[in-house]
Amino acid sequence: MINLAMLRDNRSAMWRIIVLAIMLVLIITGAILFHLYSRVYSRNINLGEKPTASLYIPSGSTQKDVLAILTAKNCVDNINSLDWVMTKKNYSRHIFAGKYQLRNGMNNNDLVNLLRSGIQTPVQLTFNNTRTLADFSGKIARQIEADSIQILKLLRDKNKLAKYGFKSETIIAMFIPNTYQVYWNMNADDFLVRMHKEYAKFWNADRLKQAEAIGLSPVQISTLASIVDEETIKNDEKPRVAGVYMNRLNRRIKLDADPTLKFALGDFSIKRIWNKDKKIDSPYNTYKYRGLPPGPIRQASISGINAVLHYEKHRYFYFCAKSDFSGYHDFARNLREHNNNSRKYWKALNRRGIKR
Repeated sequence: MINLAMLRDNRSAMWRIIVLAIMLVLIITGAILFHLYSRVYSRNINLGEKPTASLYIPSGSTQKDVLAILTAKNCVDNINSLDWVMTKKNYSRHIFAGKYQLRNGMNNNDLVNLLRSGIQTPVQLTFNNTRTLADFSGKIARQIEADSIQILKLLRDKNKLAKYGFKSETIIAMFIPNTYQVYWNMNADDFLVRMHKEYAKFWNADRLKQAEAIGLSPVQISTLASIVDEETIKNDEKPRVAGVYMNRLNRRIKLDADPTLKFALGDFSIKRIWNKDKKIDSPYNTYKYRGLPPGPIRQASISGINAVLHYEKHRYFYFCAKSDFSGYHDFARNLREHNNNSRKYWKALNRRGIKR
């Protein structure tokens, strides 16, 4: 005879086992899903108190390289989970160089999606007051991926510069001082292309018409502006200084510009020019050769360029630094007046013990 009570107990036990098994499966599944969720969606970028930070990924980087960069920045709590998500999302085939903005508290999924998208944060590229191509190349290389050697080599490449209508002596005139929005992974060639476009924008129809009116090309204007910039830091005085040089150019009188001698000597720190300096045989020696030098002696400022385009009309042919060292100059119509001004300045140099 079947014991109904025992049968009911067995069935009850079986159901309990089934329920327990289902619960165990659900718990294990939930744990796995939670673990996976944590790997993908939990906060993993830790920038401390900073809301954002920049991440630079060089061209040709691998997934391993990117992980190493992040590890060096010490901004990832769990680098292994990030590696796992990168692999699952096939990041190694979608690596884009550039500058990216990390946000504090980002999860792995958001970070990998950002890096896979290639949506960079632009760089504000700024340059001004640069004297040599080597210095200029170094200044640019500190702001974009291209290194200074690559940039300098390009700026001395006669064939490539000729495509833009420049030579190594004049190429500095193509770079108009300003702040430009670019992408960090720009190479040297791309940089040159972009700057030529900016140069064409700057030298628009109005400026070209003004240049034609005074009988100088854009490069010649930048060359003269570079001399004006070296002569005075006073923007309100630059048109008057430019007027002196325009008067001399129009009368075919040598410029006798001290800054061109300093350029030829390779030393802009010189405060005192001696007669022996004026004998140096260089095309930049405007005491020896008439007209403008072969190219700018520095990167001309926009204020310097505008000063030349709108130079002051006057009858001055000479100028000399004021003896009070205010940064301004005394202007003269003839050599006698100029020599008197020069003597005052030289006496002031002597009192200060400035020999060079």
